[in-house]
Amino acid sequence: MNVYDYSINKIDGSKVSLEDYKGKVLLIVNTATKCGFTPQYKGLEELYEKYKDHGFEIIDLPCNQFLNQAPENNNEIANFCQVNYGTQFETFAKIKVNGEDAHPLYKYLKEEKPKDVDNGEMAELQKKLKGKFSVDKSEIQWNFTKFLIDRQGNVVERYAPTIEPEKIKGKIEELL
Repeated sequence: MNVYDYSINKIDGSKVSLEDYKGKVLLIVNTATKCGFTPQYKGLEELYEKYKDHGFEIIDLPCNQFLNQAPENNNEIANFCQVNYGTQFETFAKIKVNGEDAHPLYKYLKEEKPKDVDNGEMAELQKKLKGKFSVDKSEIQWNFTKFLIDRQGNVVERYAPTIEPEKIKGKIEELL
């Protein structure tokens, strides 16, 4: 199994197989428009612009499971990203990343990489948001958790929300 075995929905509801991205390096990110990490869209777009011509794609999957920080509908979210951050990568339909209703892709991603690479800042965030995090550390802890996928569809790494997109540039370059 790898990520190519899964499909996601576009904002219009149509399905897209991740097999359509076969041979590319992917960064799969659960995002939100009203989160303290939302400015990471700028860094994500910079990565996309720098590497898109070398076989890099960002899979932007909005999620409203963390303090209702992505309350808009799919079209409003995509428009927000384009207007405020100039995103050119595609924003897909909202999904759930935790719980019984978690998207099968996220169940797979968490199984493959059950722990985040963390810079130590998640502990501070967890203290501030006491009780809002899952006790199970394999669960997605917050918006902007990033999964890096190689050209063969394998999960290479999982990065905590506090890891800024530009901090993973070197690993992306290795995979490209």
